[in-house]
Amino acid sequence: MKYIRFFILGVGISIFMLFISCSKRIYQVTYPALNDGKYDTEFPYRNCSEELKQIGETLKLINSIAYYKSYVFDEASEVRRHLLTPEFIKNNAAHLIYFNNSTSGTATIILHKHKKVALLTCAHIVNFPDTLVKYFTMEDGRLGFYIQSVAIKEKQTNYVTDLWKIPELDILKMDEANDIAIMGAELPATEDFILPVFDYPIGSAKNLEWGSFVYLMGFPRGYKLITRGIVSDPNRTKSGMFIVDALFNRGCSGGLVLAVKDGVPNFEFVGIAKSAAAEYEYLIRPADNFDQSKYDVHFPYTGEIFVDYKANIQYGVTHVVPVEEIQAFFKKNEDYFIKNGYDFSSFTGK
Repeated sequence: MKYIRFFILGVGISIFMLFISCSKRIYQVTYPALNDGKYDTEFPYRNCSEELKQIGETLKLINSIAYYKSYVFDEASEVRRHLLTPEFIKNNAAHLIYFNNSTSGTATIILHKHKKVALLTCAHIVNFPDTLVKYFTMEDGRLGFYIQSVAIKEKQTNYVTDLWKIPELDILKMDEANDIAIMGAELPATEDFILPVFDYPIGSAKNLEWGSFVYLMGFPRGYKLITRGIVSDPNRTKSGMFIVDALFNRGCSGGLVLAVKDGVPNFEFVGIAKSAAAEYEYLIRPADNFDQSKYDVHFPYTGEIFVDYKANIQYGVTHVVPVEEIQAFFKKNEDYFIKNGYDFSSFTGK
């Protein structure tokens, strides 16, 4: 009986040691396997909260407001486009309307040097047309030939919410086709600024694969937020454009997209979020100055009504501007940036 007990005990110890040995071997083999030089597809295996917090400090909520003066014509005037000279518009407008359009999004501080500060964002956040022309519609709903109004942009203001000491930002350069914009400002010489600058390595969107894990950071609805996503359809274009399944809300445009190479905190910049799939529907709304406090649900509304449209975002399909397009943008405008005191050599690889 003793022999049997010793035998059972010996087998138990052997199995236990084998289990420990296997567990240790799995731990030692699995994590070094992350060191393959590729972007990770697995969830991060360790805490990286502090690093993400520091990166988040470089992100800012950017706001842009365009102010317009709109000249409205009577339909009987039969105004055609070739007649639109400044003198004709002022002399023939039936009345004037003043209005403004505003947007907000995410921008990242990528430079703070020699009293210069520059931020990277999406062009559509700050790109307002200089002139807006609206036509009268015909009875069948098609656009007619005669102009209803001409709105001319008189001023545009671009500013960062929590950097109130920084003057208004200028659009240094913009690429509408690829949705890239660089905002800049010269800081007051009398003020000392300590601004966090994004300085993580520049990655390659072309090296992303199906299932690559990425972080997205931005200001949806004005709140700083970090989320994660999985890459789909990598290399949709020659420049490396790709799609992420992360949730996208208004304000996320321009937000950082970070991939992880060989485990956190080895973040690399691979692009900026620009848009989500959406469906649009038309609706009827009251005037912008509608006073809700005077509205009574028991009485019909008799004020002016306007046709507007609403975007219904299809969450989970986020389009990204790849870092390769951003680098090409910097190289194309390198002489202009250097001439104006902005050194983006970290992005151009010099």
